[in-house]
Amino acid sequence: MAEYIIRRIFWMFPTLIVISVLVFVLIQLPPGDFLTSRIVAMELEGNPPDPAWIEAMTERYGLNQPIYTQYYKWISNIVLEGDFGRSFEYERPVSELIWERLALTAAISVFTILFTWAVAIPIGIYSATHQYSLFDYLFTFIGFMGRAIPDFLLAIVLMWLGYTWFGLDMGGLFSREFRDAPWSWERFVNLMQHIWLPVLILGTSATAGLIRTLRANLLDELRKPYVITARSKGLSEWHLVLKYPVRIALNPFFSTIGDILPALISGSAIVSVVLSLPTTGPLLLRALLNQDMYLAGSFLLLLTILTLIGTLLSDVLLAMMDPRIRQTM
Repeated sequence: MAEYIIRRIFWMFPTLIVISVLVFVLIQLPPGDFLTSRIVAMELEGNPPDPAWIEAMTERYGLNQPIYTQYYKWISNIVLEGDFGRSFEYERPVSELIWERLALTAAISVFTILFTWAVAIPIGIYSATHQYSLFDYLFTFIGFMGRAIPDFLLAIVLMWLGYTWFGLDMGGLFSREFRDAPWSWERFVNLMQHIWLPVLILGTSATAGLIRTLRANLLDELRKPYVITARSKGLSEWHLVLKYPVRIALNPFFSTIGDILPALISGSAIVSVVLSLPTTGPLLLRALLNQDMYLAGSFLLLLTILTLIGTLLSDVLLAMMDPRIRQTM
C-alpha cells in the first residue's frame, strides 16, 4: 500500500506539468485576448484608449511575449513565490479573488455531500432489501426523475414557485441586509436559512444516481454464495446485510470522493449563476468567457491538483474498504 501511494504521488508531478501546459495553451487558443476585447469595447463606447496605456498594459501582462515565455513566467511565479498573478478584469491578485469565494463554495459542497449520503444510503439499502415493494417502486420513480431533471431547471422551477406562492426571493445565500455585512452570528444564521435551497438542488441528481447504484450493487451482492451461506447459518438479516454486502456495495460512494475536492473550487457554475450565488463557479465562468488567462488558468490548475489528490484519496479508501482491490495494488 505504501509503495503504491508513493508511486502515485510521484506520477502526479509530471501529470501536473503536462496539464498546466495544456490549460495555458487552451485558454489562449481563441483569437485575441482580454486587452484586445477591452480596447474594442472602449472604442465602441466612443472612448478610444491612449496608445501609451495600451503599451503599458501589454508590457505589464507580458502580452507581447511568446506564449512559452508567458507560461514560464506564470508557472514559475506560482511554484517559487506562490503568486498566481493578477486578474486582468478585476485588477486584483488572483489568490484574493479565489479565496474570498472559496469558503462559501466549500460550505455548499460539504452540506451537499452530507445530504446526498444521508438520503441515498438508507434508501438504497431499503430498496435492495425490499425489492419490488411499493416503496421500492416509488424510490425508483423518484430516482429516475431526479436524474432526468437538470439542476439549473430545478433551480428555476423552485425559484418561480417560491416567488409565486410565497412571495420569497430565493436567490443568493444571504438576505439583502447581510450580503455585504461582516461575519457575525446573525449572518451565519441567515446563511443557514438560505443554504438549504442550493444544497437541495445540487444534491437531488447526485442522490438519485447513488440510490440507483447502491441498490444495483447491493442486489448483486445479496445473491452471492457467501451471503446465502451466512444466512443459512442463522446470522441475523440486518447484521448480515450491513457487515459485508453493504460494505462492498458502498464502493461507488468512495469512488466519487475524487470529485468532491474539485467541486470545492468549481461548484456548479450554471446553478450558481441561476441562483446568484457568490461562489467560485460564476467567477470561473466569467474568467473563461473574458479570456482572463491568469484567473482562468489558476482556477483550472487548482481543479487539476484537487482532482489528482481526490482520486488518490478515493483509491486509498477503496483499498481500505475492499480487500479485493487491495490485492491488486
